[in-house]
Amino acid sequence: MSNWNFLNEHRCRLAIPAVVPPQYVTTDSDGFNGMFRFALDSHMVRCVVSDGMGWQHVSVSYEYEKKTPSWSVMCKIKELFWEDEDCVVQFHPPKSVYVNCHPYCLHLWRCTEPNVVTPIPHPLMVGPRGVPQVKPFGT
Repeated sequence: MSNWNFLNEHRCRLAIPAVVPPQYVTTDSDGFNGMFRFALDSHMVRCVVSDGMGWQHVSVSYEYEKKTPSWSVMCKIKELFWEDEDCVVQFHPPKSVYVNCHPYCLHLWRCTEPNVVTPIPHPLMVGPRGVPQVKPFGT
């Protein structure tokens, strides 16, 4: 479930040289736009958030680390910004339109166009429900 009380406590409201550029300073009234900084899974996480052109977007990176966010962190970010039943995706776009402004940043997207349902594969494409999880190799 989304947690805007927590997020708004961590919204960047003041410009901080080399940390929070002035264009990312927002207030609660800016809603799904701005920068949010908080600790998560022993990392300082930075989320740059935007809403427009039919999409909600959250870019996720660790501050001061040359490391891509983990799957666990991305799942927690999804829970912080969206509801449990919202379909949120990570894209691998065609190379011809690929943009990379930060080598260790991942992105989450949610379509907001009215009457558009984001297609998802049938759960059986992943595996049957109710089957115990497989232990990772080497454990």
